[in-house]
Amino acid sequence: MFDQRASGVLLHPTSLPGGHGLGDFGPSAYQFIDALRAARQRYWQVLPLGPVSFGNSPYQGYSAFALNPLLISLDRLREQGLLEHRDLPDPGQFPASKMDAERASLVKNKVFDRAFERFHRGQWPKLIQRLEEFRHEHRRWLPDFALFMALKGAADMRPWSEWDDGLRLRRAQDLIAAQTKLAAEIEREEFLQMIAFNQWMDLKRYANERGIRIIGDAPIYVSYDSADTWSQPEMFLLDSQGTPIAVAGVPPDYFSKTGQLWGNPLYRWDRIAADRFAWWIARLRCQLSQTDFIRIDHFRGFAGYWAVPAGEKTAINGRWLPGPGRALFDTIVSAMGKLPIIAEDLGTITPDVTELRLAFGLPGMKILQFAFGSGPDNAYLPHNHVVDCVVYTGTHDNDTTQGWIDARPPHEIDHVRQYWGGSRESVLRTMLRMAFSSVASLAIVPMQDVLGLGTEARMNVPGTTKGNWLWRMAPGQLQRTHIDELANLTETYYRLGHKPQPFTDKTYDLMLAENQLPTAKTTT
Repeated sequence: MFDQRASGVLLHPTSLPGGHGLGDFGPSAYQFIDALRAARQRYWQVLPLGPVSFGNSPYQGYSAFALNPLLISLDRLREQGLLEHRDLPDPGQFPASKMDAERASLVKNKVFDRAFERFHRGQWPKLIQRLEEFRHEHRRWLPDFALFMALKGAADMRPWSEWDDGLRLRRAQDLIAAQTKLAAEIEREEFLQMIAFNQWMDLKRYANERGIRIIGDAPIYVSYDSADTWSQPEMFLLDSQGTPIAVAGVPPDYFSKTGQLWGNPLYRWDRIAADRFAWWIARLRCQLSQTDFIRIDHFRGFAGYWAVPAGEKTAINGRWLPGPGRALFDTIVSAMGKLPIIAEDLGTITPDVTELRLAFGLPGMKILQFAFGSGPDNAYLPHNHVVDCVVYTGTHDNDTTQGWIDARPPHEIDHVRQYWGGSRESVLRTMLRMAFSSVASLAIVPMQDVLGLGTEARMNVPGTTKGNWLWRMAPGQLQRTHIDELANLTETYYRLGHKPQPFTDKTYDLMLAENQLPTAKTTT
C-alpha cells in the first residue's frame, strides 16, 4: 500500500504540551508538525480522536464519528473572535506533565458556553452558514449524537441504559419532546462538533501541505454507552431492553493471563450485512475525511471474534465466532475503492486473519518488543519483516521501550545484543535503528521512545482502567538533539519518502547533491 519508504512518530494530541489540561489542536500541534518536518518525518500517527467516556480511553468513546470537543483549542477560538483573552483560564492551574481531563472538562466546558453565547449574540454570517453546511455534511450521525449528548447532560452523564424507558428505547413521542426541550443544548453540541472538525481539518491541511500525512485509528468496536449503540440497537447483540447478551474481548495473551474483557457490544453481522454494511462504509468515509490512513484496531475480529457472555468477570470463558470476512471488505472496496488501511494484526492470529488481510493488500504490524527471547523464526525479528508492513518499536499498549528494557530478563537483552551488537546502555538506540533499518515500508516510533523515557511515560496498561492515557510531553522536552537523531536515522536508512531503488553510481551522486548522506552528527 505504501509506495514510499518513510517513517513517522506516534503521539496522541492529548499528549502535546501547552493547552489547558491536555494537548489540543492549537499552537503546540502546529509546532509539532514543524518539528516532524525538520526531522524528515512523513507520518504522524494518532489514537482515536472521538469523545471519550470512562477512564479517558480513546478506545471507549461516545461516538464512532464525532471528535472530542476537549481537543478544541481555546487559543484558536480567541483568534477567531469567539473568546476574549479574559475568557481563557490560567494554564498554570493544570499540570504540565500529565493530562488532567476531569479538570479540563469542567473548565473548558464553561469557556465553551461563553463561546456559544457569543456566537448567538454576534454577527457571524459565515460561521452560521458553515454550521448549516456541517449539519448537512454529517446528517447521518450528527442529529443522533447531538441529542444523545444533550440527554446525557440532562441526566448528569448517566449511561443511556439508566434513562427513562421512553428515551432509553427511543419512543418517538419522547424523542420529539426531548428535541424541543433541549434545542439549545443540541445546537451547542452541533456547534462544538463544527468547531472541532474545522480546527482539526485546518491542522491536517497544514500537515499535508508540509508533506506529512496523518494516520488515524479506528477501534473495531464502539462503546456500549455511545450514540451509535443507543441510536441503532438493532446493529448490536442486545436483548429487547437494550442489555448486552455477549460482549467483546480477547482470550489470554501476551498482555493478560485472564484475557482482556473490553465489554463493548458485539455486532449483529447478519443485520449489518443485510444493509450492505452501510454503517461501516459511512464510518470509514467520515474517518478518512479526517485522516490520510486508518489503522483498524483488532483487525482479527473481522475474521473471527471472541464473544464473552455478559456478566463474566474475565474474558477466559469466551468463544470464537465467525466475523463478516471478505463480504465486508468486498462491499467497502466496491463503494470506496482501494483501502488506505493498516491492519492491527497482533494477538492470536490464525491463517484466516492473514488471508483476509492479504486478500485486500492491507499491511500488518511488526512490534520489535515482541521479537526477542525466542527463536530465529519469530515473525517480529527484523530479518522476517516484509516490505508491505509497518514496524513499531512499541505501541500505545506496550511499555515504553526503555521501560521494556528495564523490565526484561537478562537473556532477552542478551538476545538483542547478540542480534545487533552494542552495550546494554545502548539497547534503546539499537531498537530505534532496527525499526528504521527494517525492510518495512513504514517505521513508526512512539514519541516516548524518541525522548528515551521510561515506564513513567507509559500510555496504557491493557486490562486496567485507572491511571492510563495521562502522559504529556512537557514544554521544551523535545530538543534539537532528538530532531537531529530522527533526521539522521531517516537519512541513513533512506526513509525519505522516495521509492526504494538499487544503489548505483548515479544514486550516490544524487544523494551527494541532495546532501542526504549520513553526517558526523549520527548518534549510536
